[in-house]
Amino acid sequence: MKSKNLGINTVCVHIGEVKDKQFKGAISPLFMSNSYAYEDVEVLRYPRYMNTPNQEALCKKIAALEKTEAGLILGSGMAAVSTTLLAFLSKGDHVVVQKTIYGGAYNFMVEEFPKYGIEFDFTDGFSEEDFTSKIKDNTKVIYVETPSNPLMKITDLEMISRIAKKHKLVSMIDNTFASPINQTPIDFGINIMIHSATKYLGGHSDICAGAVAASSAHIKKIWNVGKNLGGSLSEYTVWLLERSMKTLAIRIKSHNRNAKKVAKWLEKNELVAKVYYPGLNTHPNYKLAKKQMNGFTGMLSFELSETVDSRKFLKALQLIKPSMSLAGVESTILAPSKTSHALLGEEERKKQGIAEGLLRLSVGIEDRKDIISDLEHAFEKSKN
Repeated sequence: MKSKNLGINTVCVHIGEVKDKQFKGAISPLFMSNSYAYEDVEVLRYPRYMNTPNQEALCKKIAALEKTEAGLILGSGMAAVSTTLLAFLSKGDHVVVQKTIYGGAYNFMVEEFPKYGIEFDFTDGFSEEDFTSKIKDNTKVIYVETPSNPLMKITDLEMISRIAKKHKLVSMIDNTFASPINQTPIDFGINIMIHSATKYLGGHSDICAGAVAASSAHIKKIWNVGKNLGGSLSEYTVWLLERSMKTLAIRIKSHNRNAKKVAKWLEKNELVAKVYYPGLNTHPNYKLAKKQMNGFTGMLSFELSETVDSRKFLKALQLIKPSMSLAGVESTILAPSKTSHALLGEEERKKQGIAEGLLRLSVGIEDRKDIISDLEHAFEKSKN
């Protein structure tokens, strides 16, 4: 089967399966071995080379969903980010980075790049001038994240692709918040797509993984660094991820529907100062999001008004779990200033607009009336 001729749900279910040739089972068998033959074989298989049967098959599913030639799976989202960047950057090189990105990626660049002699500049905004003004003679990569974490800002992917091609740069995107169901950046000319597969791809809050999708040539470069750094996945985690991704499209559609309803409800709530969701027509990037996304994702953020105690609010929630991660089937919530973006420091958070009262809500697939009812209860219990 060629994935380009199949519907998205069929791709999720069938591409990247391992065929059970012995017993004809309906699902992929799990090959737990960490040691394979090296004589009289076509491929030297080794877990750290990310080419065991389950690993190899899952890479095909990742690539099919992102419409790329090849894919790669790694031990975490940060392993995917760091390995990919280090594959294209070395001593003396420079990278232009979008102003607002995931706190872990920001911290990696700030703390580790100086050790490698790699230069970097964060943009002042999101316009073409903001990006091009940071490009130097030694710039090799342009790195973006859209929608951004946690303020859900949208970056123009056609613009990024145009800049990258003009200056002969490699363009990279963290596509975690959108997922390949809501956004396929290759359609706009982006070279490399990165995911924290821990999030929507896994979707059940029970695995940690990363993924990259790109051309075969680009994946080969990333693989070469990845095998040296050793950020491979266990076979069982690979099997679980392939299992989980079979329902990715139907899960994402439910996340999308619920999040839009919840965002509209929050926008009308007098105890909410501001809502950040690209699916609202009041969002400054709504038209751009509508142009380059198939759905608006299950992620949103909102700022509580000064009349609401954020700690009381979180403690009053009964259905929605205050929790560190996101994108599971269950609704979760956190304060970025204390978790995902704590490493940025107070001053940098203020620059990026991440307020102390900002909460990031990962809207799950529960009945939306129950999600809203839980929020309503928490607001009532936390008013000053």
